Parts: sequence; C-alpha cells; structure tokens
Amino acid sequence: MGSLQQEEKSDEQPKWLWVNGPIIVGAGPSGLAVSACLKENGVPSLILEISDCIASLWQHKTYDRLKLHLPKQFCQLPLFGFPENFPKYPTKHQFISYLESYAKHFNIIPKFKQAVKVAEFDDVSGFWRVQTQDFMYLSKWLIVATGENAEPVIPEIQGIDKFKGAVMHTSVYKCGTEFNNQRVLVIGCGNSGMEVSLDLCRHNAIPHMVVRNSVHILPREMLGISTFSIAMALLKWMPLRMVDKFLLLVANLTLGSTDKLGLRRPKTGPLELKNTTGKTPVLDVGALSQIKTGKIQIMPGVKEITKIGAKFLDGKEREFDSIILATGYKSNVPSWFKGSDFFTEQGMPKTPFPNSWKGDNGLYTVGFTRRGLLGTANDAKNIARDITEQWREFKDFCKNFCTTRNLSDSQGICF
Repeated sequence: MGSLQQEEKSDEQPKWLWVNGPIIVGAGPSGLAVSACLKENGVPSLILEISDCIASLWQHKTYDRLKLHLPKQFCQLPLFGFPENFPKYPTKHQFISYLESYAKHFNIIPKFKQAVKVAEFDDVSGFWRVQTQDFMYLSKWLIVATGENAEPVIPEIQGIDKFKGAVMHTSVYKCGTEFNNQRVLVIGCGNSGMEVSLDLCRHNAIPHMVVRNSVHILPREMLGISTFSIAMALLKWMPLRMVDKFLLLVANLTLGSTDKLGLRRPKTGPLELKNTTGKTPVLDVGALSQIKTGKIQIMPGVKEITKIGAKFLDGKEREFDSIILATGYKSNVPSWFKGSDFFTEQGMPKTPFPNSWKGDNGLYTVGFTRRGLLGTANDAKNIARDITEQWREFKDFCKNFCTTRNLSDSQGICF
C-alpha cells in the first residue's frame, strides 16, 4: 500500500491524505492486478474500495452455480497463477479464494468502505484529487479500475412497478430453490440469463426467457477443447472474420440451427461483434438442451408488465410468479469521474483498444477492454511499465526537493 500523510483541516474542509504512489479506484480483479504489477516494480499504490471486501461483485452479486466461462489459464492475473489442483473451469468460490490468495501473496491491503464521490485533476497543482466520505486523497497518478461491470443495469419496463410478485436483478439471485414450482420470467438471454434459466429448471421452476434481440450461442468446447482456446489459436494464423465463419460452422454442426428455437444469430460474427460492441457470445453449458425440450420457453420482447404477468410484442399474455432481470451491468465512472472527456457518457474510454489503458495527466484505466480478464492482465502490465519509469524520476525529484528544503518524510512529502 502507498504511504500516506494526513493533515488536519478546519471543520469546513475535508482532511487530506497524500498518497506516495498511484491511487487505484476499485479492488476487483483489475485493481488487484495493477497493484501487484506495480509492487513487483517497487511502486507502492493505494486501492480505494467502496465495499467491505475485495472482488465485491464476485462475492456479493453472483449466483451460486457460476463458474468461469473460459479455461483458467485465460483468467489468471499476472505474476501468480491458479493452484494446479483447480479444475479447468473454476467455480465462483474457487475464483474468490484465488483472488484472496493473490492479495495476500502481494500484501495488497485496500482501504475499504471508501466511496469515491469525485475524482478530478487539479491543473494548478498537477495532482489528482479523489474525494471520499472521509478524506481528500492526492496523487500524481489515478488508475480507474472499477471496470465495465460496476453496477446492475435496471431497464425501464412499462408497468413493472404494478407487478405483485417478486422482481429482482441477477445481481441478487443466488439459487433457484426459492422459485420451486414458480413460473418465472427471465428478461435477458446472455450468459447470465441462460444460466439462471438453467438453474431454475434444475430447481423445478418453469422459466420463460425473453429474447428480444439476436444472440450468438457457441458450445463451450469443441471436440473436448475450449472454444475460446481454439479461437485464440486460429487468430494467430487467420483473419478474424474467417475464424468467425469457422466457429459458426462448428456451432451449427454441434448445436444445430438456433434460429428454429427463436434464437436468431446476428449477421456479424461472434468475435467481431464482441470486439466492436462488447456483446459476449453465449457459451452453452446446458441451457440449449432445456430450450429444445421446452423446459425453458423462449418469449419475444416484453410490451408491458401487468399485475400478474406480462404482455409480449407478439400479442400474447402470460401469468408469472416472479421476474428476474438478466440485463447485465454497466460502468459507474460517469457518476464520480469529473473534469475530463476521456470517458464516454456510458463510462467507457473513448480511445479504442489496444490503447484505452492510458489517458492524460497520469490517468490510467484497467478492465475496460471488453476482453475479460485476459485484457485486464495486459492492461495491468502496460500501466505498471509506464508508471514505473515516471515513478523513478518523480521519486528522485522529491528526494532532491526534500533535501534542499530540509524536509522529512514525516511531513508527508518525501519518499
């Protein structure tokens, strides 16, 4: 953790803390990865986390049956891999234990329950000011590590406030036990919507999944090999669109035509669509077979929610006991990051991949590549390499500054 120096202010002004190193906002996998990479290069940092634990999204907002969708070698953070005895696709709890071991290994100790209200660059001083409910933190560098999935997306659906049953987002869904024998409307057909629907089936519920737009569904494995592994290998030798055609050919041979099930494929290939829009293809782990048997029923877009159910765009109306919103997550950056046009209104870097990790005035981002944990690892390495060079120069400057002015470390200026 970066060293801190506190100065008391009057009652009207917040107390401030000088951070001898970068400030990292967010203690998820992205924040942990960049902190570890910095520490490996001798650069201290301070992580500010709104929650009371690391990886709060994984610990508090994921369902019990969740597993990593990709093989573990594509999901490990830099400098410290998964235990060898972990399965190919680690469970949610195994991944959390890995992250906890990662933080312990690198002695990463975030400051928890620090909700960033405002972060902005001060042109006069040349430092970043990060305001929480307790302190004003100051640093030469700011690393935004809150990522693409910081908070749930809650769509506005006509009439949903009138519905008499339970309405919840997948961020609070844990297990299908409480939905036994219920008719459940699952709004959303991404990986979360598919897996929640599958989980509901296995707990004797009757899920109806809303598929409003087109969606790519791929087998998680092809001939016993991870589909993602195959795609990554082929991309070294073939153009992206040709790899997309290959994946779709194999998917149609192994899964059959999904169009006949009400799951239309987009015209753009799965990898190209992911790169351009961030929309992830569904990696099937069993939901498709339940759709084929009718245990998961596919529904068109919702026109209106009623007191006892929903009206759909095809004119049909059904009754439901509960509604689950599998509508994904979004960035929360616009709510607290001010004074810069680096991010879009949706909270994503305007600079496209692979250069989205670096802004101006010591600003960096990690976890916004739309390429999962593999993209996070690459971002973390790039940031650490870039800051380390500046850190050494800045450290020498501060030492000379302190020496010439006869200042000590206790005054919160020197390193």
